[in-house]
Amino acid sequence: MAESQFVYVTYIRTTPEKLWHALMDPEFTRQFWAGTTQESEWKPGSTWKLLKPNGTAADSGKVVEFDPPKRMMLTWQNHMFPDMEAEGFSRMTYELEPVGSSVKLTVTHEMDRKDSKLVKAVSNGWPHILASLKSLLETGESLAETRDWPKGM
Repeated sequence: MAESQFVYVTYIRTTPEKLWHALMDPEFTRQFWAGTTQESEWKPGSTWKLLKPNGTAADSGKVVEFDPPKRMMLTWQNHMFPDMEAEGFSRMTYELEPVGSSVKLTVTHEMDRKDSKLVKAVSNGWPHILASLKSLLETGESLAETRDWPKGM
């Protein structure tokens, strides 16, 4: 059992296939996740990177599970902050479940470390990113605050 865990659930008016595409496609991701892109072959064992707009890795890890359009798990290590990088790898899981005309998206970010600084940090970031994703899929426009990489980071 994880010693530090963040779980976020939201419902998005879309299909599992469209939501899955939005979560994986680099050009789509760039629109709601601060200009970042993801790089991976998207199969178990392959590497994964979250790239800042300048092309450097903000986070990286490996694909653990990949079952489109239902579930994906990654190992995740932050490279931007030395104290978080020193914590090692966390796990991030997307779970998608159709519910009527929407999709229940559950994001779990966890680590086998008590009082993880990384899990605390993502607990502040995920809600804004996922709200922007929801807005983009439902209205065609992401939240303005999540479109660009923060200055000075």
